[in-house]
Amino acid sequence: MSSASEFVQFRITLCGIAELGAHSAAGVTHVLSILDPDFPDPDAFGAYGEHERLALRFHDITDERPAMRLAESGDVSALLRFGRDLARSPGAHLLVHCHMGISRSSAAMALILAQARPDRPAAEALAEVRRIRPRIWPNLHVIELGDALLDRRGELVSAAIARYRHVIERRPEVGDMMTAMGRGREVRAALARQS
Repeated sequence: MSSASEFVQFRITLCGIAELGAHSAAGVTHVLSILDPDFPDPDAFGAYGEHERLALRFHDITDERPAMRLAESGDVSALLRFGRDLARSPGAHLLVHCHMGISRSSAAMALILAQARPDRPAAEALAEVRRIRPRIWPNLHVIELGDALLDRRGELVSAAIARYRHVIERRPEVGDMMTAMGRGREVRAALARQS
């Protein structure tokens, strides 16, 4: 979904790979791609107009796993630098995508928004991401790295955990699914805050 934002001075879009073609005529000026390390670049960008693009490659995991690449501080520093540059571009339209548009991309978008608006609570940045993309589950490890780099003192982490808790309270099966996918740390954090 694409949206003008009252939270920041640039348009924002968050999506998955399958949706990229639908945004080719939307005037996107900046693209942040987050893909698995061995995944090919999406062909859809051939139909986009001129734009700046940052491609980051790491798996959608929250802890070290064999043969998988965990996001590193340098990855999050790069996406924050990209966000700072686009905030200085009049009329910018940022599109952030990962494979499904749910986890890595929502975490990245939340960090970019929190960086752009340090005067606003982190929960508002997450709420803005959710406004444009109702189904989000931000990657906790990416959020933790960004929280530290932005010196938000755990505020972004707390907002992400509150989101997990909100989802699990309404759909407990999602917590089971995330645990089965190796994302149990996020689920445990949400359940610990309930008690």
